[in-house]
Amino acid sequence: MKMPNILTEPSSEPDADWAFDAFDRRDRTLDGQFIGAVKTTGIYCKPSCPARRPLRKNVAFFWRVEDARAAGYRACMRCKPDEVGRDREAIIAALKSIEEAEHTMSLEDLAAAVNYAPHHFHRLFKRDTGVTPAAYARSLQAKRAAAALDNEGTVTQAIYAAGYSGPSRFYANTKGHLGMTPSAWKNGGAGVEIRWAVVDTILGKMLLAATATGICRLSFDEDETALQRRFPNADIMFGGSALEHLITGAIAAIENPAQMPDLPLDVAGTVFQQAIWNELKRIPAGETRTYADIAAAVGSPNAVRAAGSANGANNVAVLIPCHRVIRSDGTLGGYAYGLERKQALLDKERAQERLL
Repeated sequence: MKMPNILTEPSSEPDADWAFDAFDRRDRTLDGQFIGAVKTTGIYCKPSCPARRPLRKNVAFFWRVEDARAAGYRACMRCKPDEVGRDREAIIAALKSIEEAEHTMSLEDLAAAVNYAPHHFHRLFKRDTGVTPAAYARSLQAKRAAAALDNEGTVTQAIYAAGYSGPSRFYANTKGHLGMTPSAWKNGGAGVEIRWAVVDTILGKMLLAATATGICRLSFDEDETALQRRFPNADIMFGGSALEHLITGAIAAIENPAQMPDLPLDVAGTVFQQAIWNELKRIPAGETRTYADIAAAVGSPNAVRAAGSANGANNVAVLIPCHRVIRSDGTLGGYAYGLERKQALLDKERAQERLL
């Protein structure tokens, strides 16, 4: 079912079939995007309201709570739909505070700034962004550090330019984000060992490459030249016993996606990209989501194109299942390794789900 374009249709009513479907399944990701108003009770609710669902013919839908109130409806006291807008405003204000702060803000300070209890605000922030406030701050700082490493004259200068209190804090916070030491990042992977192999799978030849941290590239129809372009100064080596269990796990993920193995990854991206990739990993095998669904799930329903770009920036195919995202009209959309391969992955997963 096609999701309405809320960027170009803000004054129209939501598509009734799409809205009722979301309303009926209590889709929390669409809270704040539209509301349902029950004609028989005169009450409007957010999509995730736990109250008993009325008959389809008794529900009207509006984009804004103001429109529902103008039509004579009042807010549900159970799901409190008016508070969704307040929550979003608080999250936006907190994001701005984190980005503008010279030093890392504590959860207590962030929550106090937007008049929320710390525990409640922590839950709201993670629900809407996909990460905790602390993780967002660390990722933002790591992103600045990576940019500074590209521009500053020395690693030490880059560390302070990114806002870290000192080298020890930088190394502690960025290791998981950069996947290698700062000097190696600045020098195109210098001193980092990346092992790679190309193996045959039911989907064709698969490239798998990994650092000591985990898999940094899983692709199809590629060879070591792709790694050399990304890390021209890295020590790129073929094979090795350390790759054996990673290759075995990756092949198992392709052949038995219903039981996806938990393999270590070494991937880096912006906070938004990380949130998108985390959401992709939540899509069950055999199911699909639209780009709009993914954008809404991470609290950015208007960022559909950005969600598509983050999806395309995924360096680890299959294990971060970007193939499970399709267009709102039901067509496959794009896939870096070909639509036939994307369809084959989806067909394999759906066939397995039918057997379970």
